Amino acid sequence: MSNDWDYAEPFVRRTRVEATDVDALQHTNNTIYVRWCEECAWEHSASLGMDIDAYHRLDRAMAVVEGNYRYLKASHLDDEIDTATWITHWDKRLTMTRHFQVRRVRDEATLLRAEVRFACIEISSGKPRRLPKEFLEAYGPAILGIEPK
Repeated sequence: MSNDWDYAEPFVRRTRVEATDVDALQHTNNTIYVRWCEECAWEHSASLGMDIDAYHRLDRAMAVVEGNYRYLKASHLDDEIDTATWITHWDKRLTMTRHFQVRRVRDEATLLRAEVRFACIEISSGKPRRLPKEFLEAYGPAILGIEPK
């Protein structure tokens, strides 16, 4: 895997384009890229100790409030895909921002870049709530807070 990512030290999830991912235009449907980003974010969170069970135990979750997806190139059936994520900003109170970069493995072409903003909510009510100390402890070391290279 190349080190030519937008940011240093990505969390990377590898997948393959399946037949059900391909649309009538014979390329990966745009919604699949969003799903890959979501799955990558969940796996990254779980690797930091914040899996869905932890979210429910704390009655807190990071919910998407805004997403900006820039589709750059297409992928096709059987392409191997790397989705990378970084936590690039958070205010240590309520919000966090993740960046994503999706690349095709065989030629390392960047297919998508995304920036997604999350807010901490109380699961039971859906209302915004301050980040619990457990989130600060788990996510804190993963925050980049740097500009792209």
